[in-house]
This record gives sequence, C-alpha cells and structure tokens, in this order.
Amino acid sequence: MRFFPVSTAIAVLLSGISTLSHAAKLEDVAPYPKAEEGFVRQVIHLPKQAKEEDFKVEVLAGKTLTVDCNRQRLGGTLEEKNLDGWGYPYYRLDKVSGPMSTLMACPEGTSKQAFVPVVGEGFVLRYNSKLPIVIYAPKDIEVRYRLWSASDKVEKARAE
Repeated sequence: MRFFPVSTAIAVLLSGISTLSHAAKLEDVAPYPKAEEGFVRQVIHLPKQAKEEDFKVEVLAGKTLTVDCNRQRLGGTLEEKNLDGWGYPYYRLDKVSGPMSTLMACPEGTSKQAFVPVVGEGFVLRYNSKLPIVIYAPKDIEVRYRLWSASDKVEKARAE
C-alpha cells in the first residue's frame, strides 16, 4: 500500500473543492428556484482572487437595440433577495423601462446596433467567488458583467 504525505493529500482535496465550486451545477450549490414564466435565470461564476475585498462586480443588464448618436438607457432596479433557509443572495430585475434617450439631432445614417444598459440601483455587487451570482431577468434582457479592482495606491485626504 502506498501512502501520500498529508500535505499532498490536503493539496489534492483543496484543488478538488475549488474546481468543484466552479464546475458544479447551480442545483448542486443550493436549491435556487426555477425562473418564472417570462424570466430567465442567468448565472455568473467568478474566479477565485487573492484579495477578493479589492474587487467589485458590475452587472450590465440590457438589450441590443438600434440606436443613433444619442445616449440610450433603460431604467430598472436590481433587487437583492435571500434564498430562504440558506441565506444566499440572488437578484431579480423586475421592471425594465425605456429606452430613454437624449434628444440631439443626429446626422442621417448614424443608426447602428448597440447594447443599451439598464441604469438604476443595485448593479454593483460585492465580489465572492464562493457563491454564484444568480440573476432572474426578463427573457428579453441579456446579462453581462464587468470586474472592477481597487488600486494598490491609497491616498490620504487633506483637512481643509
């Protein structure tokens, strides 16, 4: 019989756990509800970071629409909910309004397809690679995300 050193066994076990968290199906993490009629459950799995407190996740929900030279936006609020009995957060985007637009006169032929984001409250989230970010959004809404990280440089405020 062959024995592995304890450190090797722990390293193998830990690598399996970290891989499992990103490879596991959502149902293996917790019993998140299925999406209701007219909604889609969209999931973001984040990679582990050394200093996760230095990161934020910006959720970019929106639609690809035909736009011109004006700035286009949709309106809405990403509401945080709690998975009963588990305490895990999930998010719901209920009502999306718009599009809203600036009213500049645009030259002819400036129309193009572009992603128009929902702007409102709740779209910047804490970074946590241990749990997936689960978002329930209307079927016609696409969910994208962007990672933000803090600079290592910290400035001191002046008393004035």
